[in-house]
Amino acid sequence: MKLLGTMENVNGELFIGGVGMNELKSAYGTPLYVYDQTALESQLSLFKTSFVHPHLVTHVAYASKAFLSLAMAQLVNDFGLSLDVASGGEMMVAYKAGFDMSRVIFHGNNKLDDELDLAISLGCGTVVIDNRYEMARLKTKLSALGVTMDVYLRINPGIDASTHEYIKTSNHDSKFGESIYDAEIMSIVSELSTSSCFNFLGFHCHIGSQIFDENSFIKAADVVLSFYKKVENELGLVLPAINLGGGFGVYYTDADTPFDLAPFLSLYLSTLYSRILELGLSITTVTIEPGRSIVCNAGSTLYTVGDLKETYGKKDYIFIDGGMSDNPRPALYQAKYEACLTSKLDESVSHTYTIAGKLCESGDVLINDFKLPSASVGDLLLVSSTGAYTHSMSSNYNKLLRPAVVFVKSGTHKLVVRRQTYDDLILQDIL
Repeated sequence: MKLLGTMENVNGELFIGGVGMNELKSAYGTPLYVYDQTALESQLSLFKTSFVHPHLVTHVAYASKAFLSLAMAQLVNDFGLSLDVASGGEMMVAYKAGFDMSRVIFHGNNKLDDELDLAISLGCGTVVIDNRYEMARLKTKLSALGVTMDVYLRINPGIDASTHEYIKTSNHDSKFGESIYDAEIMSIVSELSTSSCFNFLGFHCHIGSQIFDENSFIKAADVVLSFYKKVENELGLVLPAINLGGGFGVYYTDADTPFDLAPFLSLYLSTLYSRILELGLSITTVTIEPGRSIVCNAGSTLYTVGDLKETYGKKDYIFIDGGMSDNPRPALYQAKYEACLTSKLDESVSHTYTIAGKLCESGDVLINDFKLPSASVGDLLLVSSTGAYTHSMSSNYNKLLRPAVVFVKSGTHKLVVRRQTYDDLILQDIL
């Protein structure tokens, strides 16, 4: 397993943030989500300092769906970044964390009426309007209150990015946004620009997630900027801002080839600015929305090894005390991971194991055929790069308890989300 962030081998035991995994097991039990706070801060800082340009106002909005808690929202707020939320729940977490709501961007393809009401009442800074029907609903609400709100329109540029089918978001059949090729697109844009309820900033585009081809982002930006020019030519509308989403690929296994973010972000902005000048546009503000690329490699999941089994078909299993309830991504996306036995880092790799969870599903397998030292009952096993879309997607399937979340830094550990209890499971049940 590749050591990431502050991970280190200390006399054969894995430490993260100066804290040994045995200590974390003793303090909090397993399964346990472990976040390397130094790595989180490093990524937040990287985006804040690299996504800058002398002639453009730039904003980085953390895509909170990747991982959100009160502590994470506070950390993002401390770095002065914005926050991308996709539900009333995510918005409320931001509010309860004391986040500056003027820096919150509200997404979603089917924002409910009560979510729009909440966005208005909490002073949510910007709404990304997904479709013409949402535009009409929001317009009615704002008009009744005599309120004006900053908005983007999410558009679909028809870019087929190379990634898993379930995380593509801008092909022609995507559920997100209005297509720039739709015959009614100009009438939608015209209504946005003429309504006194909206301060129409510009367009939002997001082409997908876990993308390793830098040119996909450049191509999408070029298509969207060309659309800005078309809008200007046909409607005489000058728009000041653009939001290009996120989707930057990260490392999970050695099959992944993420590009170096710092030089790319600089190149991205310089290319954008050159194209803006070339087209004679008046865009002065550029926003991006990274999520996975901030939290993924900073997070790991710690498990305890239970039974070991060799099947009649000669497959060796390690059973762990969690599984698809705390990480559904392998079952959902065929996601790949790396792992280690945390107290056997110096032992030779001698066995090929399949790491399976305890849920009653044949598909409850986190890693297939991974080489590890010889495992024993009670060993601690850590799966790396689980910082994105694990806690967020976790469930109580089979009534398993959702794990705790800890931040580790400089030899200390801090509980930021407590483990569920059996009482929590029935808290909302009624007899």
